[in-house]
Amino acid sequence: MTQENLVVCTKCGVVNRLPLGRNGTDAKCGKCGALLFSGLPQDIDAANFDRQIGRGSLPVLVDVWAPWCGPCKAMAPAYEAAAKALEPHIRLVKLNSDKEQAIAARLDIRGIPTMILFHRRLEIARISGAMGTSQIVSWVRGHVPTGTS
Repeated sequence: MTQENLVVCTKCGVVNRLPLGRNGTDAKCGKCGALLFSGLPQDIDAANFDRQIGRGSLPVLVDVWAPWCGPCKAMAPAYEAAAKALEPHIRLVKLNSDKEQAIAARLDIRGIPTMILFHRRLEIARISGAMGTSQIVSWVRGHVPTGTS
């Protein structure tokens, strides 16, 4: 039996099988053809959030943000750079707390930006406040279970 990761497409939400030995940087969704890892964190809606957390096998880092938030805007380039460093071993996504208020409430978001790291459906770490690229990468690698990053 081949070892594989289940990777949820951020565009259409379909679950794709990606063999562990395959370089995921050029992998495309079997349904919509979008790159599974673009090097840029994608904004997702509530349904895609639930699929990322519930169906994917990769650790998922969620940046909860809002368009009016100055620190969120300031951190955006660092989060994008972190995606380039961490993908394809970690899925990085963005969740707009204004558009997805029900998810933000379910996650008990008290301040933004807040980053939450999930693995196998469970929240394994959370931090609030803007961070630089190296801080984000170090924080994620310090919390991801061995062998998954």
